[in-house]
Amino acid sequence: MRVRLQGIVLTLVALLVFGLGIPLAISIAAGAQQDLFLDRLTDTARFASLAQRPLLDNKPYLIEPDVRRYTEVYGVQVVVVDQDGRPVVTALGPAAARIDLKDERISDPVHEALAGRRSQPAGVLMPWDSTPLVLAEPVLADGEVRGAVLTVSTTDSERAAVLWWWLLLAAGGILAFVVALGVAIPVVRWILKPVKRLDDATGALVASVVSGREAEPVGEGGGPPELRQLGRSFDRMAESVSGALAAQRAFVADASHQLRNPLTALKIRLGNLDGHVVDDQSAADLEAARVDAGRLHQILDGLLSMARAEASGGELDPVVLDEAVAERVADWSVVGEARDVRLVVDAAGDGARVRMPPRGAETILDALLDNALKFTAAGTEIRVAVERDGDRVRLSVRDHGPGLPPEELDRALDRFWRSPAHQNVPGSGLGLAIVSELTAHSDGELALDLPDGGGLRITMTFPAA
Repeated sequence: MRVRLQGIVLTLVALLVFGLGIPLAISIAAGAQQDLFLDRLTDTARFASLAQRPLLDNKPYLIEPDVRRYTEVYGVQVVVVDQDGRPVVTALGPAAARIDLKDERISDPVHEALAGRRSQPAGVLMPWDSTPLVLAEPVLADGEVRGAVLTVSTTDSERAAVLWWWLLLAAGGILAFVVALGVAIPVVRWILKPVKRLDDATGALVASVVSGREAEPVGEGGGPPELRQLGRSFDRMAESVSGALAAQRAFVADASHQLRNPLTALKIRLGNLDGHVVDDQSAADLEAARVDAGRLHQILDGLLSMARAEASGGELDPVVLDEAVAERVADWSVVGEARDVRLVVDAAGDGARVRMPPRGAETILDALLDNALKFTAAGTEIRVAVERDGDRVRLSVRDHGPGLPPEELDRALDRFWRSPAHQNVPGSGLGLAIVSELTAHSDGELALDLPDGGGLRITMTFPAA
């Protein structure tokens, strides 16, 4: 946006410079042409007046000294012709080419003058146009044309003067561009400073919310009053959103924690009823109540884990991923052996480190291994791989269970979502949602895919610490 705004400012300056500079340059050239024309026209008219008597008396030599002296002083070629267009007096400048009266640029003005018409102003004097100025004035005696006076003037000095004026104008235009650029850059930065702060604050809002830290206010960072007011409105919105999300997290955590005690008491009471229920229907109802209490206890544990994951966006600790994987796989191998499922680790062993929230690696691995063991059939394996790819570290857990339909992969990370095909499998539907939250807090990326051979593979990619 800064580049576009500066481009607009410079475009306006360019239009102003060209809109004023080009007409001014043309005006300077036209003025120089007009001055030269009037000056030479006056001299030509004077010689036409002086040539009346010599042409009437057929004594053209009387005017020849004046003509030659004028040519020597000003370098202007002068030719006096009679009624038939024959030259009777000629004075050529030393640096000028001889006049060819058959040249249309020379003969046309002479014919006009012999017809009694005076020369008219020529076009604009351009620095690159070396065409000489040709003027012809009729010599009149008693109202009759007796001849004509022709002057041919070079325009070198006038064209040089016009060129210098144009160079001065070009230098002024460049200076205007430089000044405009010097003024536009700080002004544009001043205008866009709150916009940049708003852009940064928008990206940091989620991070500040999940980390529990207050976002830096953007409304008092300078800039136009309207944008400062927009920044203050954004600050109020961010504060309101942060407060609402913090209150929501606190409610979930408090509710989950407070419900654990009465739920534990309820499970104990249900357990104490063993042996006191005699009929089969009551025994079945008691067992169903105990199962529901267990599921509710599991859901509360999941809610507490989710609340901790959402609030874990503070400081990140470096974790040696190989060591964390080896530790958790060793603990879960006992469960795997009981279910005839083998846990295999493929680790590079290079001590790759990633930054995660406290106990984030353990929580992620526990959720993924628990989820994999639920769906992996006996006699198969679960493969946990750690590999480094440049400045990225990849952690993947692959099972050999039934997997998911491709259209359900995007929904697998939703909270409390469970595939219709797995409704009878124990769980709260929060495991992958917790993994997704912790991966996002660790600046990582999470992806689900269906590898060859069946099953589901969950891959997380983290920046190396």
